[in-house]
Amino acid sequence: MTEQRSMPLRPIILGILTVLVVLQVSTLLLASWNEPQITSRLQLYQTDLLLNAAELDIVSSSNEAGDVPPVQNVLVGANPLATALKQYQEVRESAETSLQGFQKRLDDLNTNAAGASPPAIATPSRPAAAESTQTLQRAIQQQQSLLNQLDVRIGLLQVNQDETQSALELWQQVMERSPPPSPESTAAATDPSLGLTAEILSGLWSQPARILPEAEANVQKNLDGWFRYQSLARLYTLQQRTEALTELQTLQQAIAQSTLGKLAVIGLMPVVGSLIGIVLLIVIVVQRVLKGSESLLAQNGSLAWETPWNWEIIWQVLIVGFFLVGQLAIPLLLRLVGFSFLAFGIRAKAAYTLTYYLSMSSLGLLVLYLSIRSYFPLPKDWFRVSLGDRWLAWGVGGYFVALPLMIVVSLLNQQIWQGQGGSNPLLQIVLEEGDPISLSIFFFTASIAAPVFEELLFRGFLLSSLTRYFPVWGAILVSGLVFAIAHLSLSEVLPLTLLGCILGVVYTRSRNMLAPMVLHSLWNGATMLSLFVLGSN
Repeated sequence: MTEQRSMPLRPIILGILTVLVVLQVSTLLLASWNEPQITSRLQLYQTDLLLNAAELDIVSSSNEAGDVPPVQNVLVGANPLATALKQYQEVRESAETSLQGFQKRLDDLNTNAAGASPPAIATPSRPAAAESTQTLQRAIQQQQSLLNQLDVRIGLLQVNQDETQSALELWQQVMERSPPPSPESTAAATDPSLGLTAEILSGLWSQPARILPEAEANVQKNLDGWFRYQSLARLYTLQQRTEALTELQTLQQAIAQSTLGKLAVIGLMPVVGSLIGIVLLIVIVVQRVLKGSESLLAQNGSLAWETPWNWEIIWQVLIVGFFLVGQLAIPLLLRLVGFSFLAFGIRAKAAYTLTYYLSMSSLGLLVLYLSIRSYFPLPKDWFRVSLGDRWLAWGVGGYFVALPLMIVVSLLNQQIWQGQGGSNPLLQIVLEEGDPISLSIFFFTASIAAPVFEELLFRGFLLSSLTRYFPVWGAILVSGLVFAIAHLSLSEVLPLTLLGCILGVVYTRSRNMLAPMVLHSLWNGATMLSLFVLGSN
């Protein structure tokens, strides 16, 4: 009797888990399609800083409106008001395009639903369709609210550029889009207080001027930075409140002076870093041409790791240890035990984020250990950490080289996605919150926990393992792409693939885990610092 060979069980289980993971990751990536990037918001935050800095000495100077003294030109430009108006209008055009796209998809969805025959019983597709409709409606409301916020600010920029009539027309549109909530509806499509803000501003700059009773309180609530200052200055001038106006101008001068330092951090430092990176890039390329295989860039460039396990172990660690644990198991477990700090403020969100990441990292590394422990002791250079090598030079040098390359790719990426495609939600939280304790927790999560875990997994394990099946450059590219996809934002796939490849080059050349960890930590730390400075406007 012929003995039948049974199919191994592990590939079947891995196949099922892979399908679940692919479905979940695909869903999250597609969901990011409708989400805005943080890039446009970052640009506007920096623009607001420029406006604040431009007020330094302008109040008491005799320069023409919109011009700044030469000493400030390096940081804020010759005419920051015109520059800011252009940037705000560009962001508004992008928001308007996104709104039209959301509305069209919602109309198509409603048309398809209306044309279909209603089923006698509920089907799985109906909840999915309802969820899509709700998602699009929520996206439309968010875009409408964003348009109102932008139009209120654009109007203030226009009146300061002697375009008062255009500003009045824009504020009128905001008022028309922001009717007061009706008793029949539980929530207005847009924030009605923005309509009131537009009405207040319209009254302040109309001829004759009109001052609503709640003007000052509303401006204090709904405007900030330069926009609040301009509105209050107009209000106090019309009210002939000389003392209040003087105090406001003194405060604005102090803010403008401190803002110049912030601009130096987020403006000049990346420029200086990029210049250093360009010089380093030229040096290593020239050295590669002149010295060939003896150059730094060629060091260990084709040297693969001796990998004792096969593709099945690689796939198991990636699917189970990272995607399954991080995207399915831990979220489900936290929901089942009711573990959530999200309703308790910014510090609780920071604690939740750190707890979540440490849990994911610990379980992921546990899966990695259990998957490869039978192959101990590992061959040479696996997960190598050495304090005696030039790991610091590789890490810091890699960071500087990454700066200009990432800037170029990010500019290209913005043209591709036009402000959509999603971003890491942690970035928006850090940008908008100023609590030092929560920011410290976020900083530790992004600059210490993430680099250690992600470099051990994506460079230490995945890249090294892939050199069994790919040349080193191919393993760098594949591991960089997986690293980018793991961040679950479509708009970040291209720049993060590039960053992952740079991390891979640094690791393969240095053969030291500390080098990519330093680069990764510097990159995340600098990003967090920039967000904090921008958010402290």
